[in-house]
Amino acid sequence: MSENIRFRKLKEELLYKLCNEDIEDVLEAINRVSPRKAVNPLFSFLYSKDELIRWKAVTAMGAVVSRLAEEDIESARVVMRRLMWNLNDESGGIGWGSAEAMGEIMARNEQLAREYACILISYINPEGNFIDNPALQRGVLWGLGRLTQAFPHLTEEIADYLSPFLLSQDPFLRGLSAWTASFLKNSATKSLLLSLHEYNAKIPFYFNGKLCERTIGSLAQPVDRNREY
Repeated sequence: MSENIRFRKLKEELLYKLCNEDIEDVLEAINRVSPRKAVNPLFSFLYSKDELIRWKAVTAMGAVVSRLAEEDIESARVVMRRLMWNLNDESGGIGWGSAEAMGEIMARNEQLAREYACILISYINPEGNFIDNPALQRGVLWGLGRLTQAFPHLTEEIADYLSPFLLSQDPFLRGLSAWTASFLKNSATKSLLLSLHEYNAKIPFYFNGKLCERTIGSLAQPVDRNREY
């Protein structure tokens, strides 16, 4: 069987699981596949028009690249650089899912988090590599939320950068920045979060393999890193 046929077969199998199985079953199945072989199909699913498939691919990418890092850290770095390139204007495309995948990978692997947290942070820093596409900003904020949930000591500097998003008229940016800020111990963001507790506007929110609607007020609640949404 040629490599192209093997790739297509694996891609079809993974797509079936992403479409039809819970994320726990997806991760169990993908754990039986070489991480090097699983990466490329997962990249393609980050662009899926089906929102839940795209989100499950983000979770699966996090698990696969974290496992890859344990086997070959340099190969994992190549994946991280590829995700960064997707978010670069010079790439010629739109990096759907890339910031989310970066955050999920780093939330699962502290070594990669120490190396690449500053890059993800730079995407909301006006003096850094600021991304001004609101749709991509949502992905960056979600990725930063996952990273901060796992390793808040690596993202302490983001509090000042989050404030404009917490005041945004875009409910997605306000809600996702509130969720991210809820993991920080910062007086400035704390006061802004308190002002959002009664905000009942709802946004789609993905967490632990589930895509649900959550109010901005619920996302702004005090931190519990293991809370259910």
